Amino acid sequence: MPHDKTLRKLTNFDTDKQCFACGPENEAGLRMEFFTDGETVYSWLKVPPHLCGWRQIVHGGIVTAIMDEVMSWTAHHLLRKIILTKSIQVEFHRPLRVDREIRVEGRICSLTGENEAELEATILDAADRAYASARATFALLTARVALRLGVIDDRLAENFEQFLSTPTD
Repeated sequence: MPHDKTLRKLTNFDTDKQCFACGPENEAGLRMEFFTDGETVYSWLKVPPHLCGWRQIVHGGIVTAIMDEVMSWTAHHLLRKIILTKSIQVEFHRPLRVDREIRVEGRICSLTGENEAELEATILDAADRAYASARATFALLTARVALRLGVIDDRLAENFEQFLSTPTD
């Protein structure tokens, strides 16, 4: 969990609260919470045993989902855009076991176009050992475009617009 008093907790603007990764009401999910220092987005969590692959090792798809989620929140809160993952490349450095306290970090690498960005994520333990890292390209969408594409509904678009009108620290 975050020990740094300079970190700001980020707002979850999702309306149904059922997202597998960040939904606080998804009983089977990860219930990730996010914090930022303005440059990096962080989450601390333990992956529950029901998400293991074999031998209590976290399934690779779950590891990927965790990093995709922190990069998504990084884009939402630091770039202030709705996103769609276009591509993701994952490198697994060592097996990650369930019920181990981990820290996930997301950062913006670059804006690769007006509507595209590259981000990176890393999963680390308390000793700063890396378990996995990822680099992804995201399509950056306004709420209006996301609504038109059917990515979000009217209620989520309204929540996101309210989020955008809230000043950042």
